[in-house]
Amino acid sequence: MKKWMSASLILMLTFALALSGCGSKPETTTPPAGEKPGDAAAGGDKPGSKLTIGMITDVGGVNDNSFNQSAWEALQKLNKDTGANVKYLQSKNDTEFIPNLNQMVKSNYSLTWGIGFIIGDAMKTVAQQNPNAKLGIIDNVVEAPNVVSVTFAEHEGSYLTGVVAGLMTKTNKIGFVGGMEIPVIKRFEAGFKAGVAAVNPNAKVTINYTGAFDKPDLGKAAAATIYNDGADIVFHAAGATGDGVFNEAKDRLKNNKKVWVIGVDKDQSLTFGDDVTLTSMMKRVDTAVYQVSNDLVNNNFQGGKVLTLGLKENGVGLPETSKKNVPEDVLKKVEEYKQKIISGEIKVLTQ
Repeated sequence: MKKWMSASLILMLTFALALSGCGSKPETTTPPAGEKPGDAAAGGDKPGSKLTIGMITDVGGVNDNSFNQSAWEALQKLNKDTGANVKYLQSKNDTEFIPNLNQMVKSNYSLTWGIGFIIGDAMKTVAQQNPNAKLGIIDNVVEAPNVVSVTFAEHEGSYLTGVVAGLMTKTNKIGFVGGMEIPVIKRFEAGFKAGVAAVNPNAKVTINYTGAFDKPDLGKAAAATIYNDGADIVFHAAGATGDGVFNEAKDRLKNNKKVWVIGVDKDQSLTFGDDVTLTSMMKRVDTAVYQVSNDLVNNNFQGGKVLTLGLKENGVGLPETSKKNVPEDVLKKVEEYKQKIISGEIKVLTQ
């Protein structure tokens, strides 16, 4: 009898544990950059303490050293400033976009962000099915009254990095490594090539698309091919795939072969070091996400609005750390071209 009761108790406990496991949510709240779990969930009596703002990453993930990470850092700052509860979900592939968005929407999140162009279709579907939900998207435009869309003039900022590369190359061979061949990345490419051509028409720009934003090994291989062909500067717009470009440059540096990388989205010299980072084309995703999210905190969310941030709005540009490796005379040229773009004297094409 005792043996039967003991076995039954074990079976019941096992079944209970199994049920609790099935009921767990795939929600991820662990901060990526040294923050402790829970640091992004403090509120108290601050103005945003009753709000929950979430974000869905694209396939690059929250630790991509690029725009997903910038967006999450913005929400962490919002948490500290306003008390808003902030969380994220990572998407391993495009089939997870709609389920992840729905998880936050159905949980009545105050605002849900989709980070990246490739989330656009999923965002449109969820927005139409949930007209009362408040949503935001980066790098795409979703025409819906409950969505704020934020895009950037990547071609304008990339033009300036092209000026730097064109004036600083010693081999007249320069490279561009892209992730997926989509409109936002094509804008990076177009602006970069135009900037190079403006100051150095003799320079050749080799283009290599990897087809992925989450494959550093592909980025490394693409960079190796370009460097092997004689290029001394490579600009990447490839998310986490671009980490491989930096890895290749680091490996070459160990063998006393000096090459440069131009980073993207964030000031990537802070991550990969000044020894290989010439400059970066910063895209202020953090500023945009913070601004729109803070508008919600202040009861000023403007669904249906489309924001486009370029040089004039300080939405793109080069970081202050550029002066570490870029000579003063080159930076003066960069400033000249920047002002010409802002004034409209130079019109940078998107393709």
